Amino acid sequence: MNQIDGLPPLRDVIERHGLSALKSLGQNFLLDLNLTSRIARSAGSLEGHTVVEIGPGPGGLTRALLANGAAKVIAVERDRRAIAALAEIQAHYPGRLEVIEGDALAIDTAALGEQPLRIVANLPYNIATPLLIGWLSPATWPPRWSSMSLMFQKEVADRITATEEDDAYGRLGVLVGWRCRATQMFDISPKAFVPPPKVTSTVVHFEPRQEPLPCRLATLEAVTAAAFGQRRKMLRQSLKPLGFDPAALCAAADLDPTVRAETVPVAGFVRLANALDALRGQ
Repeated sequence: MNQIDGLPPLRDVIERHGLSALKSLGQNFLLDLNLTSRIARSAGSLEGHTVVEIGPGPGGLTRALLANGAAKVIAVERDRRAIAALAEIQAHYPGRLEVIEGDALAIDTAALGEQPLRIVANLPYNIATPLLIGWLSPATWPPRWSSMSLMFQKEVADRITATEEDDAYGRLGVLVGWRCRATQMFDISPKAFVPPPKVTSTVVHFEPRQEPLPCRLATLEAVTAAAFGQRRKMLRQSLKPLGFDPAALCAAADLDPTVRAETVPVAGFVRLANALDALRGQ
């Protein structure tokens, strides 16, 4: 039995339920309950909160979230093999764990449960970025979630938290920086996982900006796609696919047309998007 919650060690759970990690599902199980507890604590106080978790697998992070006081955990799991293992946790924490069997990409996971809502997950690598973009993209803002604590490959985490002049700065950094404050919390060695991935993982904490700069999301995405699509070229060249004179766009956004996308701050891209909408008559 485990001293944290009285449940069996995760290695025993995996063996009993035949939960070998599947590469097709992007699975890498984190078995160290001290690390899962650290991830849970990185989300802040969970008391009174509903927590949405994606891809719980054998339930290591699920257990940590419940042990650290989450009022309820809603776990979305695509792998049917894990349902029985999660049922043991449900029995241990009556009424506090809801398991939804399904594909997180096909479910509006941010609409689940009652507020206050936190999203905490060791995201499957193969769907991590699409899930994040979905959580950043609701039409109404602030979102239903009050914070997110998510694990990514280190390379993706660097892109998420990058700002202008950082080598990793790009479309993802602009979108995240526009609507959130994102902070890298800590790295996790590949050795902590079964099977060990080839890369280091990083936990990133997100807090939504209550009043992000006014901007249409679709236009911001179009502007950043053009600008970073030819990131080594000056804006006067890279913005041509938008269909308007880049010099006029840059002038309206108070940007130098000879600079490159990687040097433009988030506020500059917001101005550029608003200038594009103005020229479109929107």
